[in-house]
Amino acid sequence: MNNLWQQTRSFPTVVRLLMANQFAINLAFYMLMPYLAAHLSGQLGLAAWAVGLVLGVRNFSQQGMFLIGGTLADRYGYKAPIMAGCLLRTSGFGLLGWVDSLPALIAASAATGFAGALFNPAVRAYLAAEAGERRVDAFATFNVYYQAGMLLGPLAGLALLAADFRLVCTVAAAVFAALALVQWRALPAHHRAVYGGTTAGEGVLAQWRTVVANRPFLLFATAMIGSYVLAFQVYLALPLAASDALGSSGTAVTSGLFVVSAAVAVAGQLRLTGWAKLRWQPSEALVRGLSAMGLAFLPLTVAPRDSPAAVLAALVVAVVLLAVGSAIVYPFEMDTVVALSGDRLVATHYGLYNTVSGVGITLGNLAIGALWDFARRHDTMWLSWSVLAATGLAGAASIAALARTGRLTAWPPQPVTASAQQARSG
Repeated sequence: MNNLWQQTRSFPTVVRLLMANQFAINLAFYMLMPYLAAHLSGQLGLAAWAVGLVLGVRNFSQQGMFLIGGTLADRYGYKAPIMAGCLLRTSGFGLLGWVDSLPALIAASAATGFAGALFNPAVRAYLAAEAGERRVDAFATFNVYYQAGMLLGPLAGLALLAADFRLVCTVAAAVFAALALVQWRALPAHHRAVYGGTTAGEGVLAQWRTVVANRPFLLFATAMIGSYVLAFQVYLALPLAASDALGSSGTAVTSGLFVVSAAVAVAGQLRLTGWAKLRWQPSEALVRGLSAMGLAFLPLTVAPRDSPAAVLAALVVAVVLLAVGSAIVYPFEMDTVVALSGDRLVATHYGLYNTVSGVGITLGNLAIGALWDFARRHDTMWLSWSVLAATGLAGAASIAALARTGRLTAWPPQPVTASAQQARSG
């Protein structure tokens, strides 16, 4: 904890504020979202298809709109989308607790999702701009706060849920309202051009064409899809395996796996990043992190399904290795996106990157779900785990190939104007 505090204090005030903001964002989000489905189906009595629709709208409005959020950030500066996202999520979370009609719930869910699309690319681009040469360290520290919010959010929500779901929504909305106020008062508003925004007279389509024409960036985004599919298995394949092997205890085990995953990231992120920086180039860290994520699923290929103890041990190993691999990958991944943008339209690059990964998660989960059903019918569960392991190793091989062919270097190179340089150094 002392190391985290010292690391945090070593960054400029704006970076510290963005880290604190992300902790509060995740705290409020995970305070509410894990319990929303139960509220919709239980207290409101919605059919399963309606619950799926409400949750699906939130996911689509976030993943599908990341590019819009990043575009707005590069055009109008980073502060405005961050504040707008917090205000929009304030209204969305407030509505979720106090409306009961399906159209109103869909509107609230869409607002909640679009809010994330607004502030996520802007926060990361702002962090990268302010951290300068210390981007990797900044993203590593940022991820600790991110994971800490994920860890504490469900616990806070569970405590509030003992009173009423409306109280959960009200408190979560209040957190976002407070964030909007704090950022309005404390977050500096810089001219967007200093941070790789749009140039005078550049339209949105030209902005998008610039990003889409960045072939090394698109190749990198495609190569990294597998890492997001693997990380998402904490929500899909691993809970299914826990339920299959442990029956009614599977739910409790799944909750424990979430805690283990977040705790490993919180406790180990800074040490892992420091260790990796001393020994590897960024591309080498990405390759080794992705390999660890893939290898995480190998113990499950040999764990006998009729042995709950063996499956539980394999699940814990898988979660720990996934968390370690993700912790190694994340700061170097975020830094590589900035490097490949050439300090040009950074938020738009982040927006498209998130959209690509979101589409990849959706398609990957459909494939994994279908494979899971096939493997269960034919008693070949090792096949599912082997495919997941191969996904991680294929991603690692793809990154190694991109690095070997020089496609992980900055593109296109962008000159820094004298005024921009003076603003950065000032």
